[in-house]
Amino acid sequence: MTEKAETNLLLLVVDPERRQWRWPNYIAFWIADSLNINTWMISSSMIVDGLSWWQSWLCVWVGYFIAACFVCLTGRIGAVYHISFPVTARASFGIWGSFWPVINRVVMAIIWYGVQSYIGGQCVTIMIEAIWPSYRNLHNGLSASAGVDTKNFLSFFLFWLCSLPALWFPVQKIRHLFTVKAIYSPIAAIAFFAWAISRAHGLGPIIHQSNTVHGSDFRWAMVKAIMSCIGNFAALIMNNPDFSRFARTPKDATWSQLLTIPVGFGITSFIGIIVSSSSSVIFHDGYTWNPLDLLGKFLDGASSGQRFGIFIIAAGFVLAQLGTNISANSVSAGTDLTALMPRYLNIRRGSYICAIVGLAMCPWNLVSTSNNFTTYLSAYSLFLSAIAGVMICDYYIVRKGYLDIRSLYSSHKTDPYYFTYGFSWRAYTAYICGIMINIVGFAGAVGCDVPIGAQYIYNVNYFSGVIVSGTVYLLLTWLFPIPGTSAIWNEVDIDTLDLDVAYGQDPSDLEAHGGRTSFDKLSLDQKGPSPSTQKV
Repeated sequence: MTEKAETNLLLLVVDPERRQWRWPNYIAFWIADSLNINTWMISSSMIVDGLSWWQSWLCVWVGYFIAACFVCLTGRIGAVYHISFPVTARASFGIWGSFWPVINRVVMAIIWYGVQSYIGGQCVTIMIEAIWPSYRNLHNGLSASAGVDTKNFLSFFLFWLCSLPALWFPVQKIRHLFTVKAIYSPIAAIAFFAWAISRAHGLGPIIHQSNTVHGSDFRWAMVKAIMSCIGNFAALIMNNPDFSRFARTPKDATWSQLLTIPVGFGITSFIGIIVSSSSSVIFHDGYTWNPLDLLGKFLDGASSGQRFGIFIIAAGFVLAQLGTNISANSVSAGTDLTALMPRYLNIRRGSYICAIVGLAMCPWNLVSTSNNFTTYLSAYSLFLSAIAGVMICDYYIVRKGYLDIRSLYSSHKTDPYYFTYGFSWRAYTAYICGIMINIVGFAGAVGCDVPIGAQYIYNVNYFSGVIVSGTVYLLLTWLFPIPGTSAIWNEVDIDTLDLDVAYGQDPSDLEAHGGRTSFDKLSLDQKGPSPSTQKV
């Protein structure tokens, strides 16, 4: 971004013609997003940690409802002002300071793209083995140090390769993919669910399995389970404006998300919990926490008709993984990379960069055990929660919903979001405090000897990060006031603003032609100080 303007139109306010997402689209979006193997693995890992099925499910409802509340808090910014996460971050962290939160989100999106692609590759393995059983015995030409065999790497690569065409379509058009996924994938999941119950001879043997942890270990296992659900949403909480900005009205993106997230993830997790529980009844070899491993066991001795059914179920999981990878990872990474290099990248190019780097990493190391998986979730929540705390506090408490849209796209030193050399030291101080409150406990989570109090704080890492960073930010902005705030709640209707100066266009030239330009050609070349530098 230069002092005149960014050159990439994709970062601008979404014009009315592109606000094509209505509440059914958000319902389909979250139903589609919830139906993925990652959600199953999180809920199933709770059983591995010693909780019973109903205790695990209770944690799922609590955790995802809390996550939905956070999603709606950040998503409202995009739904009201129709701006993406990289732009919203400028209000709290500064025009240049917003780059660090954006980089954090890019890294997490790329890592998750690799993880979800590897899990999708496991689905491809099941599909191929259902057709050609000999694929199970494919010769392994990789060394043990690789951490993966030839078969699983080939399946991973096939899923990755077949995902590339889906990255081509613009964000406002991919809602149709989520609609298809929201219909087909639930059918596949329910079929797997019914099959597992049938082979376990009903629900009776499953629901009577009790928890294996007690006392304080039980309580902390519940807390850990709830935080795993919230941690699963840590990245989506932060960048929900990337999708809510396409909402027709703020209501379309609020109630639909608040209700659908806990319901969708609750139902999917219930299926995962019961299927994981059924594995110990069916095979008598302990819990199989990865549902794909269990589906693979169903192939042993399966008839041709059963193999076809397994193929159909696995295909539903492939579609589920594809939709989740696009919605949660590739689009997010593409949007954020566009903000970092708007002159050279757009969302499509950024999505392909995400896919390439996701191929180069080693995601199988993160999903090798349930402990690795939940530890990773908690680790990245540590950093993203501190960013979310600052953003939420800035919008809802400090600014009371008021944003000067023009100034979010300007690097004039007189504009309210320039702060000090383009960085908000208040936001960064609060961000660091939000991390430091958890950093000692994180060291304990990876094996270091730390005080028990630090471990307890880290067990609720997302809450502690949000609360500490938000509180510190509020205190600093009270002691050292910032411009562009409001004394009352004051969300601006941007459709009534005179956003009529095109990129790099001189206002006098516009007057000479006697007319307005299109809505999405936002003025970034204003003369004089922004009106929001004064309190309103």
